Amino acid sequence: MARRSLRRVAMPFLQASLVKQILIGLILGIALAYLAPEAAKACAFLGSLFIAALKAVAPLLVFVLVMSAIANQNLETRAHIKPVLTLYLMGTFGAALIAVTASFLFPCTLHLTGVQAQNATPGGLIDVLYNVLMSVVDNPVHALSSGNYMSILAWAAGLGAAMRRASESSREFMADLSQGVEVVVKVVIRLAPIGIFGLVANTVASTGIETLAGYVQVLLVLIGSMLFVALLLNPFLVWLYIRRNPYPLTLATLRESGVTAFFTRSSAANIPVNMGMCKRLNLDSGTYSITIPLGATINMAGAAITITVLTLAAANSLGIETSFGTAILLSVVASICACGASGVPGGSLMLIPLACGLFGIDSAIAMQVVAVGFIIGVLQDSAETALNSSSDVLFTAAACLRAERIEQERDRREQEINEQIRKH
Repeated sequence: MARRSLRRVAMPFLQASLVKQILIGLILGIALAYLAPEAAKACAFLGSLFIAALKAVAPLLVFVLVMSAIANQNLETRAHIKPVLTLYLMGTFGAALIAVTASFLFPCTLHLTGVQAQNATPGGLIDVLYNVLMSVVDNPVHALSSGNYMSILAWAAGLGAAMRRASESSREFMADLSQGVEVVVKVVIRLAPIGIFGLVANTVASTGIETLAGYVQVLLVLIGSMLFVALLLNPFLVWLYIRRNPYPLTLATLRESGVTAFFTRSSAANIPVNMGMCKRLNLDSGTYSITIPLGATINMAGAAITITVLTLAAANSLGIETSFGTAILLSVVASICACGASGVPGGSLMLIPLACGLFGIDSAIAMQVVAVGFIIGVLQDSAETALNSSSDVLFTAAACLRAERIEQERDRREQEINEQIRKH
């Protein structure tokens, strides 16, 4: 009898969609945090296990999928990658411009006295570009173990191109291997409701909302800018490509990719989730197997917003007058810096001192701004990651749908020409 009762209670949850299960885990996590804070903190290991599992499987998934896709797909599939990269760059730079505008309309200041941070930071823009190039030529074994996706992509692309000359059986084995890895990824993703339950319970119990009260205005500008990009700028860019209502696709990516990214706070850890969504959307695997992991590295609209807003807030706090022209230059620098940001929690914050250098702000004060960023990171970094990761799927889908639209128009024109020929 007890077993039947438990089954009746559990079956609606088990049969629900993944998004609904995640929502239930979110609600239960918040409830546990308020009712039993110590028990909620003890559940932190569930979230840590989930994120660790995602980070463990993501590098292997990217390496195998990219290599298999290039080895087995036609070269025509690579034509979809250029439009995706264009959208990535347009989205990141547009986000930086929106952050500049929001900072001028709603200027923010920070309380910097007494805040310290002890993290290393790049010395200049050249250092960032140098680190990106060096990461590309990293040892492949080290790249897989450390999650260096730039190097993983480079090695997978190179080996995949070389394997195009391999025997049919070898290429079929690679395809079977990629499908096997995808099965493992699906198992990990099904654990998302439990992982998010642990993450939310521990975060709410440990931090609460009191810590964020002193930075409400900064958070409102940051999150407001990110919402503007997610709900207005990105749909507009997608509309330019697909020429139809972009919001069903936009909201779907925010719901399925953005929700998990919000709680994992890692674009790299969300790669398997994005891969799964692209597959459900029936997108070209030769495109998304490359653009999704690449987007986790260079598609950083949220990071550009964070760098821009906090840098201008630091300038306002020090009484430094900022012209709009200088702010535009900051947008360019922030966009480049964002592309070099690490796809891990807090990765964008460590590039703030570089942007602060444009205004002559010394590194000691800049690192205090970084520390403020970590304080508000409970919400800021979560929203940033949700924007970054969901737009990876959104822009990839837009490019693939654009290619389909162009092909359909070409077929329609050919049919019209053939009909005219038959008439004459």
